[in-house]
Amino acid sequence: MMLNKIAHSLTRKPKLVAWIAILLLIPSALGYICTRVNYDILSYLPEDLASVQGERLLEDPFHDAATSMLIVDGMPAAYTNDLINSIKNVPGVSNAVWISNAVGIQIPIDFIPPELRDMFYAGQSTMMIIQYEKAGAAEETMQAIHDVRALCNEKCFLAGFSVVIKDTKDLVDRELPVYVSLAVVLALVAMSLTMESFLLPFVFLFSIGIAIVYNFGSNIFLGEISYITQAIAAVLQLGVTMDYSIFLYHRYREERQRHDDPKDAMAEAIVAAFTSLSGSSLTTIAGFLALCFMQLTLGRDIGIVMAKGVVLGVATVVLILPAFLLIFDERIEKKKHKTLIPNFEKLNTWIVKHRRCFVALFLLLFLPAFYAQNHTDVYYKLDEALPQDMASIVANNKLKDDYNMASTHFVLLRDDLSSQQMFELENDVNSIDGINSVLSYHAMLGTGIPDFFIPDELREMLKQDGWQIMMINSEYSTATTAVSDQLNALKAIVQKYDPNGLITGEAALTDDLIDTSAVDFKVTNYISIAAILLIIAFVFKSLSMPIILVAAIELAIFINQGIPYFSGTVIPFVSPTVIGCVQLGATVDYAILMATRFREELQAGRDRKEAIHIAATASDPSIVTSSLVLFCATMGVGTISEIEIISSICMMLARGALISAVVSMFIMPPILCVCEPLFQKTSLHWRTAAPPKQRRLPKPSMTAK
Repeated sequence: MMLNKIAHSLTRKPKLVAWIAILLLIPSALGYICTRVNYDILSYLPEDLASVQGERLLEDPFHDAATSMLIVDGMPAAYTNDLINSIKNVPGVSNAVWISNAVGIQIPIDFIPPELRDMFYAGQSTMMIIQYEKAGAAEETMQAIHDVRALCNEKCFLAGFSVVIKDTKDLVDRELPVYVSLAVVLALVAMSLTMESFLLPFVFLFSIGIAIVYNFGSNIFLGEISYITQAIAAVLQLGVTMDYSIFLYHRYREERQRHDDPKDAMAEAIVAAFTSLSGSSLTTIAGFLALCFMQLTLGRDIGIVMAKGVVLGVATVVLILPAFLLIFDERIEKKKHKTLIPNFEKLNTWIVKHRRCFVALFLLLFLPAFYAQNHTDVYYKLDEALPQDMASIVANNKLKDDYNMASTHFVLLRDDLSSQQMFELENDVNSIDGINSVLSYHAMLGTGIPDFFIPDELREMLKQDGWQIMMINSEYSTATTAVSDQLNALKAIVQKYDPNGLITGEAALTDDLIDTSAVDFKVTNYISIAAILLIIAFVFKSLSMPIILVAAIELAIFINQGIPYFSGTVIPFVSPTVIGCVQLGATVDYAILMATRFREELQAGRDRKEAIHIAATASDPSIVTSSLVLFCATMGVGTISEIEIISSICMMLARGALISAVVSMFIMPPILCVCEPLFQKTSLHWRTAAPPKQRRLPKPSMTAK
């Protein structure tokens, strides 16, 4: 058999295998360094949306892919004029507009037309509009924002979504090393308490670290990954693939008792690990791949990277970890100690005795948990997920307070609309609730400025290649019902005058994000559930078993997602979608482990109460170890991260690991015991093993994976 030959070859020269694995880190590290990170979640919206098409037009031909507003507070006009001229020379800035572009700085403020005065002045401050050639998340734009800030003094405030993206990047870059370090330290603590050797956790972590670097290095083929993926992928991969290492080691210790040569024992363990883990990891991979069906391609980004991480985790356990275990075998043995995992025999005796009460509890919890998770409030305003003392957030709040500008809409229209049509259009737009100013080429001419007086740079900003732009400032914040209603009213007016007109901007993109995410949440959950149901049905050859196992883990997910409802917490929109798929895929193996052992004991001739007692007592230590590692790997990041999207996902994953473990240990055994007659009627070879001529199922692991 090919697998046996490969396993035998791998174990003959463990030091060579180890050195090859270490050398492969070099190209992987280079791939990681060269992989671009995208900090703009809105860029993952489907390309066929009108708001996204509008963004593409802003980028080309208008060279206005990103816009920011610079507020200059209490400075003379000469300073602001010199500043805007300096900003125009910053690489990456396509244009900068202030009152001087239209009427000069010699005209007293009181003589400036009211429409322009209200837009560019508020109290002692004035505002300029800065446009960038590249998208808000582009390196060129973020460097341009850095350079613009370097030109400003402490009385200048740079606001806008592109500036928020820049500050997000800086914050993630500062926090990411802390995420990984804390996850490693806490995972080491968890493993040191639950494993029998002080050295073993270090060997496991080094092996998983290699798999993580391989995964991040191979992301270069994707071109870029999101900052959310970058922040959580290493931690998640550590949490969900640690069990594979534990299984290989446990299997190696079993084989070691049957073989004189440790290399032969490891070869047998490799074969068993590959056969078992290749099937066991399918549920985790299915959970991640379900995210790829999101219309918001952020899900595909996370799903591909994490599914790839699980595959590479299994490959590393089978191909690389055996070499390190053989190299450090004697030292691992010398560093053995007692674990702190208790014996669960008495607890399981009590659980089995009160099994009907736990089944009743399961049924009673389901409806309120389902209701709570369906009514948990989420938010979509992305800057709410960031520290409120960030420079960009402070500037955005000042823009809203001083200029009553909470959001800006960009309307793209054909430029051959008549003056009368534009006049009526602008009047209709100004009549919409919450609109406080409109800037367009026609509106500027309407202030009495002759066409030939309009500077070329201002004309090029507002008219290009048969299109014209209207910049509409709103007092309503992004991701609110008020701005959504406002956008609907604006769409109706724009369509009346130009059926091909487009509306874009942060508020319009976020409005589409809300609609897209509502569909994504349902679709990804249905797909992940269906895929895992099919996998379990195939493994157990059963119609009822997959329903029971998935229902138990879904209860854990409902409880996890419903806790914010009872605590009154509002969570980021992406958290429920990610948690629904990841928690199911990563923790359903707890239930599979126990069910597999339960069936084994039944096939050995035991009655169902004795069988479930043995299965639960054997499985609980593995479930505790697995859930603690996942909990520790994610909890630290969730606690320290200042970015609430990352913090929320990690905290919910940490909490979900514990809830899934509790459900698997306390509710799963009673359900399996009570439903055993149903399994017997709806499953093949339930109480009797499959005939010898058929391929037997791999021996169940002693871990949750």
